[in-house]
Amino acid sequence: MPEREIYLLSPRALSPETIAVAFAKTSRSPESFRAIAAELSDEKSAQFHEKWVVGYGHASVAEHAVLHIAFENVSRIAIESIESNRLASYTEKSTRYQRWGQDDFTIPPELIGHPLHDEFVDTIRLLFKAYADSLDPVRTLILDRFPRRENEKDEAWDRRIRSKYVDVCRFLLPAAALANVGMTANARVIENTIRKMLSHELAEVREIGAKVKEVSKAETPTLVKYADEVPYLVETIREFGELENRDWRLETGDWCMLIDFDKEGEKKALAAALYRFGEMMYIDALAHVESLSAEAKEKLAESLLGKLGKFDVPLRELEYSTYTFDLIMDQGAYAEFKRHRMMTQTPQRLTTRLGYATPLLITEAGFKSEYEAAMESASQMYEKLYQFSPDVAQYVVPNGFNRRVLAQFNLREAFAFCQLRSAANAHFSIRRVAQKIYEELARVHPLLTKYMKLHEETWQGVEEGFFTKA
Repeated sequence: MPEREIYLLSPRALSPETIAVAFAKTSRSPESFRAIAAELSDEKSAQFHEKWVVGYGHASVAEHAVLHIAFENVSRIAIESIESNRLASYTEKSTRYQRWGQDDFTIPPELIGHPLHDEFVDTIRLLFKAYADSLDPVRTLILDRFPRRENEKDEAWDRRIRSKYVDVCRFLLPAAALANVGMTANARVIENTIRKMLSHELAEVREIGAKVKEVSKAETPTLVKYADEVPYLVETIREFGELENRDWRLETGDWCMLIDFDKEGEKKALAAALYRFGEMMYIDALAHVESLSAEAKEKLAESLLGKLGKFDVPLRELEYSTYTFDLIMDQGAYAEFKRHRMMTQTPQRLTTRLGYATPLLITEAGFKSEYEAAMESASQMYEKLYQFSPDVAQYVVPNGFNRRVLAQFNLREAFAFCQLRSAANAHFSIRRVAQKIYEELARVHPLLTKYMKLHEETWQGVEEGFFTKA
């Protein structure tokens, strides 16, 4: 009987493309992975990919070639394009724990030589000055409320309370602010990323896409060399963009609207769990659940979710219950909301037309008038830029302005989002969203959502405790 072996094919010894071929060849070869890899060279691997991945479209082979790409000094709006790929991993420079310098912003290429260039730069500098000026008064307020512990050093004290004031001041940072992000993804995802970025409406993103292609070709020369602009994306984006001047309704309405959900979702999730561990047809499992008394359904729900620990993930059968929300949240909250890539999310462009949030600490620190003046300057500049390009206008929009996003997700993802983003250490903007979404879910599906473990507060309490205006 062959002995079990589990081992790494090291990227220090083999190129990503060679590792991908070694895994791919096991489909037809009885040899071990080590033996297959030993017979390969970069040239043979490239030939394999040229024939099977490019020629015959076996793109799944490219998923075994993994790249780690570092992006430095790219705008926050460009980062949204980078992070829009579901099957990748990202770590981003945090606006919650780091301070931004006065020159940490980009100027969109479209404005080079444009009449609005200087006014754009002046507005961005005004926002960054307001950001810098707000740090000390808000920090002073926090220091008073969270005094230094006995024997606590200055550095440790500042580290402990830094997010409490940087969290608030970040509302002034515009989308032009620069940041860093690390991305880990397989070559198939990287290829798709390049295609989307080369087809993007913003020149900065297209430039980044071209650079990603260049650096990726150093490791996976065959797998990304045909990644180019996609006419379908370019033309579709252009044609829908021409519709944007229609007289759409802009009023905000309810900021958290559950616009659609599966009314039988709880029953379907319970039936799916019975189906998984039984031998019946699904239609029979669903009929059985429907025939149960309320007490019996509660007992079945307890069996499904009652033993969940704090860090446990519910069974996948909860994915049979789905929900669609139309949401309005400040851009800072959306920056964290977008990390939940298992959702289907459709954000609208950044705008100043939905108003902005004012953190309570800004008011209590005596900085409200300066804050409002900066936000109003951004709004005026946005309207000027909008006439030139609604896409370029996004760069001047600060984190505090509201944004609309359509989101569809299942109950399993709802557990992940609501529990994580309602935690006491989560930013107050996203806690408000998580608590409100939970309230809506609990209203329509109380049987299963009662097993969510949320921090004990309400969205109304978050608004009252952390916002002058949400």
